[in-house]
Amino acid sequence: MKVLVFQHISCEHPGIFRQFFSEAGIDWQAVELDAGELIPDLQPFDALWVMGGPMDVWDVETCPWLVAEKEAIRRWVRDLQKPYLGLCLGHQLLADALDGECTVQKRPEIGILNVNLTDQARDDPLFRGIDPTIKCLQWHSVAVTHPPRDAVLLASSPDCEWQAMRVGPNAWGIQFHVELQDSTITDWAKVPEYAAALDKAKGAGSLQKMQVEAKSHMPQFKSNARQLFDNFCRVAN
Repeated sequence: MKVLVFQHISCEHPGIFRQFFSEAGIDWQAVELDAGELIPDLQPFDALWVMGGPMDVWDVETCPWLVAEKEAIRRWVRDLQKPYLGLCLGHQLLADALDGECTVQKRPEIGILNVNLTDQARDDPLFRGIDPTIKCLQWHSVAVTHPPRDAVLLASSPDCEWQAMRVGPNAWGIQFHVELQDSTITDWAKVPEYAAALDKAKGAGSLQKMQVEAKSHMPQFKSNARQLFDNFCRVAN
């Protein structure tokens, strides 16, 4: 399997999934869109993963490459109909590219929080084997508010209804972060936009508390990541 990865900031890479890619012998190529790298020919790739970033889906003036990225996502999902996985911004871009809508939330979700899977998730190919309620890292202030017309709701939280969705038979978007590794929170806290959002939502000095809490849940984070990865590989193959 050959995986194309769209990245929007260097620290938001596939995280622990890089280890899983290596172990499975999966060939993957990252495109640093924010650094000016161009989207390659999509045809040779078997799956597309789109990661998170500090920009928003509507920031086309400051991030003009978002236009081409949305076009590529639309072609990938609707025309090529190959497996897609979007995380955080990648989840929002999936909605936006397919005529959905994202808006600023009344209350940002930042921290280690609960997400509840829906009944539809129990038989979903990507979420099969995941517990009905899981702890996960949230770090966003924008949410999908109007999904694409054929979206199926797979997970929700009190402040964000569309935490996860499947669009058609081949595309998934996940608002929460499943790619965590031990260094993730420390690395992301170095991004000014993320640090400011964390302090505003949780108060100054909250980083250390979140690091401690994340460490206690890291075995579950990694177990869920492994399950999702294995499920995705079955879908893609």
